[in-house]
Amino acid sequence: MRIGIDISQIVHEGTGVGEYVRNLVRALLKKDHDNEYILFGASLRKLSKFAEYCKEVGVVNPRFRLVMVPIPPTILEFLWNRLHVVPIEWFIGPVDVFWSSDWIQPPLRRAKGVTTVHDVSFLRYPETFSKMMVDVQKRRLRWVKRECKAVLCDSEATKRDIMDLVGIPQNKLQVVYPGFI
Repeated sequence: MRIGIDISQIVHEGTGVGEYVRNLVRALLKKDHDNEYILFGASLRKLSKFAEYCKEVGVVNPRFRLVMVPIPPTILEFLWNRLHVVPIEWFIGPVDVFWSSDWIQPPLRRAKGVTTVHDVSFLRYPETFSKMMVDVQKRRLRWVKRECKAVLCDSEATKRDIMDLVGIPQNKLQVVYPGFI
């Protein structure tokens, strides 16, 4: 199976989602010896971070390929969350599954979409977030609801919130507690 993973968030060192993605890929390298992985990273100024990370975790295996795109995340947010054009496969080639980050939901041609939702506090307490943050996340979750075959939730509470506040059915939601290596 060919699996694409958006690793764009790793350039934000020290953030929760950045560390989550770093550890997810690291765990897959250790555990999975059967599938092929295409790691997708988009950034305008921090492309070198992707190559450094892949060297650090040992992605020199032919089953892993890094695709770096010099596009700022704000442009991808516009193309993918607003217009929902330019499928991820245009950048990384055909994949069976594509896991997206917590910020951007690309259109998928044939891939089955998977994403992780860490929380939806921006919906429960929108007054504590910037309007831009709330709007971006709402747009992304509209596409997640339509396109993703599976949504990984960090907790039972997040799963309930996603069902109640986003309307994603329970059969698409799976609780997977974050782990650290």
